Amino acid sequence: MEKVGFIGLGIMGKAMALHLLKAGYSLSVLEKNKAAQELVEAGAQAFATNKEIAEQSDVLITMLPDSPEVEEVVLGEEGAMAGLRAGSLFIDMSTVAPATARKLDELLREKGIEALDAPVSGGQVGAEAATLSIMVGGSESAFERARPLLEVMGKNIVHIGPAGAGQTTKACNQMIVGMTIQAVAEAFALARKSGVDLAKMREALLGGFAQSRILDLHGQRIIDQNFKPGFKVKLHRKDMNIALQTGRELSVPLYGSAQVAAQMDALLAQGKGELDHSALALLMQQLSN
Repeated sequence: MEKVGFIGLGIMGKAMALHLLKAGYSLSVLEKNKAAQELVEAGAQAFATNKEIAEQSDVLITMLPDSPEVEEVVLGEEGAMAGLRAGSLFIDMSTVAPATARKLDELLREKGIEALDAPVSGGQVGAEAATLSIMVGGSESAFERARPLLEVMGKNIVHIGPAGAGQTTKACNQMIVGMTIQAVAEAFALARKSGVDLAKMREALLGGFAQSRILDLHGQRIIDQNFKPGFKVKLHRKDMNIALQTGRELSVPLYGSAQVAAQMDALLAQGKGELDHSALALLMQQLSN
């Protein structure tokens, strides 16, 4: 089995890394990460720098917040590029700009290293259950090499196309998710102010054409007023910015996405960026009251 390095042990990354360990893969992690000790206790090895992790790895996986963090891990001082060998595989499972994915693919190919952009959807629940949807950009050969690893972490795994295609698909995913949460938040705000029982409304709507996973899961969150983060507002706002920037680059107007991004900006201004993205409902409740 290939030796794997995993950089980015956040809410989702830690769970994904644990699945790889349980599947029998040799795993290297960054020792300064606060979750590293749990991984070490489960059998991982910890190293001091990104370069050292890369030197130990046949396949390096990153799961980081945004494009600058990924570029710093790969290209920065003591970065992974300095440690990766020709023939290695780099898989970025972060959500970053498609342009960043294409840039890293080009730089790594010059060193004989294949790269995949493989962002995920499914949140903390999907990461912990190993049921993530994984959308992959890169070569067919790199995808087939990565498939056994990806199947440990996810269920719906699709090779979309060349470098950057996975990230473009993820941007589209986040647009749909964001606008659907906004639709549910508005509907629940209207029902609440009309005196309609939200639980009964949700039950009725789940049996009709409005049914969606977001109505199911986030509808219940809104009823319970439970906004403990599965996916934080601040991270979804970052993803909406990626979508809007890509739209600007391609001259595609994204009116609905821009409105949802503005709603998320309002939550950030109120200091609610650490809440779950379903907290868009809080803003609607505030405005409607």
